[in-house]
Amino acid sequence: TDQKFNLLMGRELQKSAGQKPQTVIMMPLLEGLDGVKKMSKSAHNYIGVSEPAGEMFGKIMSISDVLMWRYFELLSFRPLTEIEQFKADVEAGANPRDVKIALAKEIIARFHDEAAAEAAHQEFISRFQKGNIPDDIEELEIAAGDGIAIANLLKEAGLVSSTSDAMRMIKQGAAKIDGD
Repeated sequence: TDQKFNLLMGRELQKSAGQKPQTVIMMPLLEGLDGVKKMSKSAHNYIGVSEPAGEMFGKIMSISDVLMWRYFELLSFRPLTEIEQFKADVEAGANPRDVKIALAKEIIARFHDEAAAEAAHQEFISRFQKGNIPDDIEELEIAAGDGIAIANLLKEAGLVSSTSDAMRMIKQGAAKIDGD
């Protein structure tokens, strides 16, 4: 939809050149992982279709519970009635995390396969619900001088796209220091 003017102007140019104007079909823009800007590689708030399944899973799980419904609306192949039932279930007390897991598995299966989606889910459970630390974790050294705010540390480490994203993740309990 951000290209509506250009598309409609193109139709006018076609008319003036004696061509039949092409039909314009537009889709709503999808907000990126930050929930604010449109999804964009340059804004570092995107989920790449060729990313490993585990990365895709983690990124989808990082979106807010509110934004999750927009992703369902624009990305899911599920019937709208099923999505509405998910919403009703969450409003009735179901954990939105479980619904988000269903979304993540659906999207990952589309770009990888069902087995990769299930493996990414199990890895997520191991790391984030059971607190297991992966064997192949990358070490990173950051000069902190007199100290560094945790939000800035997460951004410098490349774990989040912005400090506001870091603050949101901290509020959701995604970051811990010495178990807290």
